[in-house]
Amino acid sequence: MATADDLKFQEFDNAANLLAANPEATTISIDDPNEKPKNQRGHPGASIRQEEEELLGNYDSDKTELLGGQKKSAPFWTFEYYQTFFDVDTLQVLDRIKGSILPIPGKNFVRLYIRSNPDLYGPFWICATLVFTVAISGNFSNFIKHLGDPNYHYVPEFRKVSIAATAIYAYAWLIPLALWGFLMWRNSKVMNIVSYSFLEIVCVYGYSLFIYIPTAVLWIIPLDVVQWVVVVLAMCLSGSVLVLTFWPAVRDDNRRIAIATIAAIVLLDVLLAVGCKVYFYDPLERNHIKPATYNDTKMVTKSQ
Repeated sequence: MATADDLKFQEFDNAANLLAANPEATTISIDDPNEKPKNQRGHPGASIRQEEEELLGNYDSDKTELLGGQKKSAPFWTFEYYQTFFDVDTLQVLDRIKGSILPIPGKNFVRLYIRSNPDLYGPFWICATLVFTVAISGNFSNFIKHLGDPNYHYVPEFRKVSIAATAIYAYAWLIPLALWGFLMWRNSKVMNIVSYSFLEIVCVYGYSLFIYIPTAVLWIIPLDVVQWVVVVLAMCLSGSVLVLTFWPAVRDDNRRIAIATIAAIVLLDVLLAVGCKVYFYDPLERNHIKPATYNDTKMVTKSQ
């Protein structure tokens, strides 16, 4: 029968001392489940594939899906459903704007900034700011170019606001929609291709347009050389964000299709930039130039 001393808690010596006293003793090592074995070796190609998947965000997307299943999603006709798309703080928006202005080669914009919490707040207000910046600075640029011309009568062109809004919002929403559909279609054809969600593509396109806001302000400078240098720099920064983001998603596809997709993305970005520069800052019409007036006198004769 066990005595009272046997039921008391006892302090055991270190495992090293116990093994020194009894070398044949059996020991059990309990390791941390989160700790990886140091001497474990994996397949050489597995680490490379893991880095590619981490770059493309596959691991994060799986975690997001698992965590997202624990949350209750509101119906799409409720205000709470759309409120989640604007659930972002100022620091996140500023960080994403900084990432769009200074793209890092070899880094995925969606992986670094978007995938954890994609939003519509930043893209919506960036597009709205760009619309009014282009329209206002375009009117002001035309006024400066014709300043001192007696034949020019300045009239504010408010229709440029609606034209800029149509062009910019169509680019920021319809192009991502078409690209998302194309990637989904190619994903059904090629198993290794990585597809982004529609919200992630809208975020990339929206934040890539931020560089054109200061560019539109600099277009007020009445020097064609300065304007074209600024637009080329803006196109390089905006296009590099798009290329670095979508090239990993199409590089496993057919080579021609991948290059054609990236070329189409860059071409549409160039068309938007050059179109805004030519239409809003290089007026071709002369509707506001006063025509020369002549005082014609007519002789009226009375018949007797």
